[in-house]
Amino acid sequence: MIIALIITGAMLMVWNICRFFRFIRSTYDVISADSSRDKRWMTFALLLLIFFLLGYLFVGIFANPHLVTALILFFGSVFVAIVLTLLTHLMNTAKERGIDIAEVLVGVIDARDPNLNGHSRYVQEVTMLLYRYLPASMKKDINPVSLEYAARLHDVGKLGVPEAILNKPDSLNEDEWKVMRGHPRTGVKILQPLRTFANITPWIEYHHERPDGKGYYGLKKEEIPLPARIIAIADTYSAITMRRSYKPPRSHEEAVQIIQEAAGTQLDRDLVEIFLTIPKDELERCMPEEVKY
Repeated sequence: MIIALIITGAMLMVWNICRFFRFIRSTYDVISADSSRDKRWMTFALLLLIFFLLGYLFVGIFANPHLVTALILFFGSVFVAIVLTLLTHLMNTAKERGIDIAEVLVGVIDARDPNLNGHSRYVQEVTMLLYRYLPASMKKDINPVSLEYAARLHDVGKLGVPEAILNKPDSLNEDEWKVMRGHPRTGVKILQPLRTFANITPWIEYHHERPDGKGYYGLKKEEIPLPARIIAIADTYSAITMRRSYKPPRSHEEAVQIIQEAAGTQLDRDLVEIFLTIPKDELERCMPEEVKY
């Protein structure tokens, strides 16, 4: 019975270590973005779990344990399993609340400007489709969950733009354009109290920058974060193919032609080349139903 308890405890500890690995991986996204200090603590905790597993093996193989020792080791594994279950539940709850916050913000944006209804979801879908076509060398430093949230919230700063400007049927004058060009940084201010979104705010702030330096804030080429350059292409494709009150939608072929012509000036040339390899039907499936009509 003593050996059985120790073996069961050791197997449970192996399972705990696997679960903890998955838990650590689940923290590498925008909702649970952790600091370097948190990473050090998690690494230390992982090493402790491995140390305890080695202790189980040592006691089971080389020692002559008593029943009390076996029970302590067994229930130690049970305790770790319970703690991991609670941590996972808390993490999932935090993520669900983060999703709710994002959806509320996007819903308010869409409600204020009928022309944006479905636009954020459209940009999100095209962004993630383009991400899937990126080579591994580009993907390695981009967390897909963080990218998805950045694309979904890229226009959150328009909450700070007066409706008279958002819904103006005519061209904007210089003063109105100045207000409109400020919306990316307004978005950063809106998200600032939500510390878990801190790592994606530069992607939102600079999604209107251009490789030629003629964007909203004058950044050029590699100065612009790669995720922001990805979102810029998705945003452009959505703007061209989406129906607006002041213009009809343009075809996929027209959008591709315009994006191709903007390569190297308005849009990142390498990303445009990748974008052009995406089949038409996959891009068209990105369009939400509310955008089609």
